[in-house]
This record gives sequence, C-alpha cells and structure tokens, in this order.
Amino acid sequence: MHRLEVLRFSENEQQTLSKFIVFDDYNCELAQGFILELPNKNNQTSISRINEGEYDCVKRNSEKYKDHFHVLDVPERSYILIHVGNYHTDTRGCLLPGDSLVDINKDGLKDVVNSGNTMKILNRILPKEFKLIIKNQIL
Repeated sequence: MHRLEVLRFSENEQQTLSKFIVFDDYNCELAQGFILELPNKNNQTSISRINEGEYDCVKRNSEKYKDHFHVLDVPERSYILIHVGNYHTDTRGCLLPGDSLVDINKDGLKDVVNSGNTMKILNRILPKEFKLIIKNQIL
C-alpha cells in the first residue's frame, strides 16, 4: 500500500515542521517535501497537531479545499485533512504540504511554499486510499 511518511523535525509555540516522503507499494520513493502543522498541545481540537502514529487516509473533495485528503479515525478529533495552506494560521489541526520552507510573510516563522502545486502532485501519485505514518524526530 502507498504511504505518506511525515517526519517531524522542529517545533515551537506556533507550529511544527516536518519532512514528508511518499512511497509506492514497492517501497520506492515517489516524492518528498515539507509539512506544516500546529504545535503539540496534547491533541486538543483546533489548537494542536494530531498525535504521532499510523492512520488511514482517503481522497476527498470539497468546495472549500477542492481535491485533498481526509485522515481517518484520529482519536478524539474529526475532519483532520491534508490541504493547501502556507501558514500556521491556515490550519486548525490539519497538515499543510509544500515543496520548501521560507518565511514568506517575514514573521520569523518558516512557512510552506508551493502548497497548491504540491497538493496537485500528491493527488496525482497517491491512490484513493493510503497510509499516513507520522513520526516525531524532534530532539
């Protein structure tokens, strides 16, 4: 089964930064980039990232986010998505992908760049259902 691995490497009071890698059914790397999430606030709704672990994901479409992904069965949370966004203020617990990290708005925090393009790539290479594996590697 295809999988999206998210390796968290940095966090502060506002956000968490991660690297992502997409693997196919044969464990071959298909793509990589970065993920921006909220900080760790004990999985609290709307103010925290989700917990480390393994989740099932499915493709989804909505008026607001167009083609994106739904992270299923997150304990004590609902509608955790992987969708387009650049800043920690663009999420209430979801994962925002991009191809690099830059302080776009000059607030001293790294933002994800080219999120729309990155989502197009993810939508092209990930199947209807896949695994999301999140690992904390923050020192």
